[in-house]
Amino acid sequence: MLFDKVKAFSVQLDGATAGAEPVFSGGQAVAGRVLLELASAVRVGALRLRARGRAHVHWTESRSAGSSTAYTQSYSERVEVVSHRATLLAPDTGETTTLPPGRHEFLFSFQLPPNLVTSFEGKHGSVRYCIKATLHRPWVPARRARKVFTVIEPVDINTPALLAPQAGAREKVARSWYCNRGLVSLSAKIDRKGYTPGEVIPVFAEIDNSSTRPVLPRAAVVQTQTFMARGARKQKRAVVASLAGEPVGPGQRLWQGRALRIPPVGPSILHCRVLHVDYALKVCVDIPGTSKLLLELPLVIGTIPLHPFGSRSSSVGSHASFLLDWRLGALPERPEAPPEYSEVVADTEVAALGQSPFPLPQDPEMSLEGPFFAYIQEFRYRPPPLYSEEDPNPPSGAMRPRCMTC
Repeated sequence: MLFDKVKAFSVQLDGATAGAEPVFSGGQAVAGRVLLELASAVRVGALRLRARGRAHVHWTESRSAGSSTAYTQSYSERVEVVSHRATLLAPDTGETTTLPPGRHEFLFSFQLPPNLVTSFEGKHGSVRYCIKATLHRPWVPARRARKVFTVIEPVDINTPALLAPQAGAREKVARSWYCNRGLVSLSAKIDRKGYTPGEVIPVFAEIDNSSTRPVLPRAAVVQTQTFMARGARKQKRAVVASLAGEPVGPGQRLWQGRALRIPPVGPSILHCRVLHVDYALKVCVDIPGTSKLLLELPLVIGTIPLHPFGSRSSSVGSHASFLLDWRLGALPERPEAPPEYSEVVADTEVAALGQSPFPLPQDPEMSLEGPFFAYIQEFRYRPPPLYSEEDPNPPSGAMRPRCMTC
């Protein structure tokens, strides 16, 4: 049969290494080849190539009437972000051409649009890029080969908006039954808004516990996936990292800096019409007998880390002033290590109704569903090595700065 004469048909991309595929960004050129290996001579009508990038969301919602389901509403939206077509082989006469047996290579190259959306896989949507080659032959079904590729749109955190410190404050009255137990206030601050995976967020909080009971401070990095279609929205929230502090007794004020490491999650997606991926640092105070006191600070997870000079120096300077403003002369010499990623979200926790180590708060705005994280095959920009927590030239004992709160 003619169909058996094609021994191999595939699409390969230039720049691929053993076990790893190339990663692209907007404006770059994608080059590769279509490989065709024939056992004997074959008549070919045409060989066509199509590159496609698509952002797609879909979910359903059921409307109930009493004990039965009245109807199910479906929401779907699709956006084409890349569309490229090319003909790699077509006879001049418009009929067919005969290829001899052996290995044939057909080169291709095209340029991606300047602004693209990062590849993404979520619960109710995805952003996917692929290249498909189609071999047309007379009297034989078309043969197709498909190659998926990854796009990571750079998110540079070396911008003034993402280097600016983030701060906030909230307060709540602690109640037990109908009795007023005092006021609990929370102020929190981080040195900047933008981080990359692998970096550590030093969390500093000031807690004024005027109640009669100890309260428990905690912090978590929460990912929010937002899917949009036909004017409706669907969200999935998941805790990607968390930590808990020591109880703060009545009259105490300061929660020392704690290290919260960002696990390998996908970058923020902020400029897509049908889906967004946002991050936030949520600082929470558990108050016995009262709903949680919750403070949210926005985060942007980027792909381009802080520069070793210039931006990093200014960031370190702003970080030092930020510590002085909070009356913290220096970072703790031995900050507590953050939890392992496997300890934050485990398979058993997903099965147990989506529970997480950052318990579900009563506030509906903070409701968390099962963890669904963006899947990125490979980051183009790796995070830089972390600074050492120890000063290579420590000051003498007489000159060592002291914490003003001691």
